[in-house]
Amino acid sequence: MTRAIVDLDAIGHNTTVLTGAAGRAQVMAVVKANGFGHGSVPVARAALAHGASWLGVTSLREAMELRGAGIGAPILMWLYAPDDVLDEALLADVDISVSSARALEALGRTAGRLGRAAAVHLKADTGLSRAGATAADWPHLLTVAGKMQAAGLITVRGLWSHLATAEDPADPGLHRQLLDFGHARAEAAAAGFTGPLIHLANSAAALQLPQARFDLVRPGIALYGVEPIPGRSFGLRPAMTLESTVILTKRVAPGAGVSYGHDHVVERETTLALVPAGYADGVPRRVTGRAEVTVHGVRRPIVGRVAMDQVVVDVGDLPVSAGDRVVLFGAGGPSVDEWAAWADTNPHEILTGIGGRVPRCYRGRSAGKTISTRSPSRPEECALMAPS
Repeated sequence: MTRAIVDLDAIGHNTTVLTGAAGRAQVMAVVKANGFGHGSVPVARAALAHGASWLGVTSLREAMELRGAGIGAPILMWLYAPDDVLDEALLADVDISVSSARALEALGRTAGRLGRAAAVHLKADTGLSRAGATAADWPHLLTVAGKMQAAGLITVRGLWSHLATAEDPADPGLHRQLLDFGHARAEAAAAGFTGPLIHLANSAAALQLPQARFDLVRPGIALYGVEPIPGRSFGLRPAMTLESTVILTKRVAPGAGVSYGHDHVVERETTLALVPAGYADGVPRRVTGRAEVTVHGVRRPIVGRVAMDQVVVDVGDLPVSAGDRVVLFGAGGPSVDEWAAWADTNPHEILTGIGGRVPRCYRGRSAGKTISTRSPSRPEECALMAPS
């Protein structure tokens, strides 16, 4: 009924665009949050087959999922508590971001116990005020890192930070971050760290800020085909289509209330189509009264409140019947950017919000071989659906 079609050719195309823009810099495909809802393992394979050389995730669990799938490319993980047990990361050759001396010392103890040096990327906070060592704490982190590297407990593989904004090249905050990152790099070089990979650029910076590319860029949303800079197009291709099926239609008279609370009342005789996709599947409740879907190639509104498992579409006088295909967003329907606007959010939340019960069906080519349409559980859920 409801499923997400993931076009791996689009992932490959977008990776090619990003590697071209990156120039001499390597590309880290950010596949956190289950590949922004697309499936981290298939996306990682497609990106690596088209020029990416690194993978980025937040958690140990995400990193180990990739390693468990046999993916041996370098992986950086960056979100964990200072005292978390990271034995698996070291044993699986997963690089680890470090933002504090406390976290570094805990990692050093793990490395000593395992007899295996940890590969780390030291993170400087240049203005995002999330992870990363502040300018005041950065010198101490460098000092501790130097001692631990000399003791063979760690290898400093990278120095990095994260931009708060890269969409507007004239933004003063962006320039301050670039300057502060320059100071952090200079301090690291003075402390003896002259060989690590330097990385800063997100999707927007990778595409339009050469001064932020350094040795490695870390595209996230652009990898999935969402243009990261308002008003500019770099030829990215959306990789996900969310589609469903009409399961019931009914003709209703003027004055009929629709869904909970009867926030919507039909003004004229019309046909209502029931679609089994609700907020448990990733349809935000906030789109009530705003969102549209495509049926028979025609945009029609979702009416009434979005429920947990279903929405109602006013199809007017279109000849719609049970079994017809409905495109919520993607190829042949509204864009994920439109859905983000309707929900007062960003495309990232729309994509990552697609629920776990929605099967992901993969099409296209990855690593030189055809990926057949398939589902994690029931293959019939990913059988070709005829356009309505």
